[in-house]
Amino acid sequence: MRPAALAASPREASAPAGPAVPRSDWRTLRKLFPYLWQYRWRVGIALAFMVGAKLANVGVPLLLKTLVDSLSLKPGDARAVLVVPIGLLLAYGGLRLSTALFGELRELVFAKATEGTARSISLSTFRHLHDLSLRFHLERQTGGMTRDIERGTRAVHSLISYSLYSIFPTLIEVALVLGLLAVKFDAWFAWITLAALVLYITFTVTVTNWRTQFRKQMNELDSHAHTRAVDSLLNYETVKYFNNEDFESRRYDESLERLRRASLKAQTTLSILNTGQQLIIATGLVAMLWRATTGVVGGHMTLGDLVMINAFMIQLYIPLNFLGVIYREIKQSLTDLDKMFTLLEREREVADSPDAHPLRVAGAHVRFDQVVFAYEPDRPILHGISFEIPAGRTVAVVGPSGSGKSTLARLLYRFYDVDSGRITFDGQDLREVTQSSLRQQIGIVPQDTVLFNDTVAYNIGYGRAGASPAEIEGAARAARIHDFIMSTPKGYETPVGERGLKLSGGEKQRVAIARTLLKNPPFLIFDEATSALDSANERAIQAELQGVARNKSALVIAHRLSTVVDAHQILVMDRGRIIERGTHGQLLEADGRYAEMWRLQQSGGDLPENREEGKEGADGNQVA
Repeated sequence: MRPAALAASPREASAPAGPAVPRSDWRTLRKLFPYLWQYRWRVGIALAFMVGAKLANVGVPLLLKTLVDSLSLKPGDARAVLVVPIGLLLAYGGLRLSTALFGELRELVFAKATEGTARSISLSTFRHLHDLSLRFHLERQTGGMTRDIERGTRAVHSLISYSLYSIFPTLIEVALVLGLLAVKFDAWFAWITLAALVLYITFTVTVTNWRTQFRKQMNELDSHAHTRAVDSLLNYETVKYFNNEDFESRRYDESLERLRRASLKAQTTLSILNTGQQLIIATGLVAMLWRATTGVVGGHMTLGDLVMINAFMIQLYIPLNFLGVIYREIKQSLTDLDKMFTLLEREREVADSPDAHPLRVAGAHVRFDQVVFAYEPDRPILHGISFEIPAGRTVAVVGPSGSGKSTLARLLYRFYDVDSGRITFDGQDLREVTQSSLRQQIGIVPQDTVLFNDTVAYNIGYGRAGASPAEIEGAARAARIHDFIMSTPKGYETPVGERGLKLSGGEKQRVAIARTLLKNPPFLIFDEATSALDSANERAIQAELQGVARNKSALVIAHRLSTVVDAHQILVMDRGRIIERGTHGQLLEADGRYAEMWRLQQSGGDLPENREEGKEGADGNQVA
């Protein structure tokens, strides 16, 4: 039975198609807080600079009042005209400069915190995606997922920037202004300002919450359109093979049209929000100026008081004018960040147990003991598989497509855990050792080779980080691809293109062989390793692989029986069971399924089962 700690997570086992249920905004903020906490001293200093900037900003209207009142002088008072306004003007310029200076210092100090937080979250997500199981990556939608990560990273910047640079400063300034108005004038000024602010914020939050649904819909449709575009471009050759450029354009245009309609709804509701905000701001300003004008006419307020109140209102309402945008961006940033945290929290289907230890290698003896496995509960793949690969021996597995051959390699790499039974490596259950140490000891040449969009040297050198150019060249020679590489204008610096599309199937397979040879692990897996090669190169590379596999343990998965005749043991699989086993000569003498396959392949034919069984792989990750 599978240990509870390693059981498949229902969240991961389900396809990531629909939108996840969003968490509360406060829960998202709590997830963000630990990343910011490591920069707490910078946050404190930045807040101090922000308070200094706001104090200087509030001082500007007070200085304007004094400046205006100082101009109300008696004729002939030349000294006051020359000294007082000039000093006030210099002080006014100093306050303006202080506001800007404190603001820049705040951004300079806090930039490291913002960028560092974004980097930490992005790196954690990237690492976690590599830790997730093969099932997740077979079901993912690459375009939409990368868009979510991109928006999540941008959301960190927006959330911190808007919170620290817009919301908190505005709240501080509002508190200072309300206090000054209540102290210097009658309470009506403070009550009018407060009522306008409350009405403005209530209207903004209500309407923004209502229109968030349209923004979310727009983002979902944007991710969907991006997914379709990326998927189509990744399958460029298939599109061309079937002359479906117009069909792909129509599909993409359908997504863009839905996105356009959602964008129009979002823009319409934004116009409603902006209009309502301007109406509230205008009403508040008129009420304040009416009250101040009445006070000046009544003689209990000066002209400077009127100027000061007007300046206060402008300073308050300019940032408030963007509150709708700021609140919307914060809500959207929280939504985008939530999607990124949802990815980060997706549980791993295959995880190291708490007491897992590094694999101890002593010859690379592998044993499958009554292994039962199914990708889906209602479709079992392997039924009680048992066999051994002794240290230094080569075991080959043959059989029709869909019989479970490649599943053996996936289980040995621990991309999945067995449902029952166990797999041991030098006597150690794979579930009791760390995955990293296990995979360090295994090298694989897969049937379908996908290369990085980099140079030939990079892709071969990927087999062992830090390998020297001479070692890379040696591996390329062993894989018989060195001559081809040197025939290209850039040699080992030749770019291979997206997924290696600039190389032929045989060339890609030889690069895969070269990087596995460079890794030089004690256990090798060859999954149809020479299927894309011509006969001459296949025979030559088979000889090289046999030489490399000498004194190593190897699992060879093959369709061409001619490539496994020298294996120490051959297993014949059919529908998830081993139906025959023995050497090439023993299996021919038994005159069973293997002998039938051999005769058909020697005559240039193929088994009917291969053509029928291949249909079982149509559901993606269940291809055996």
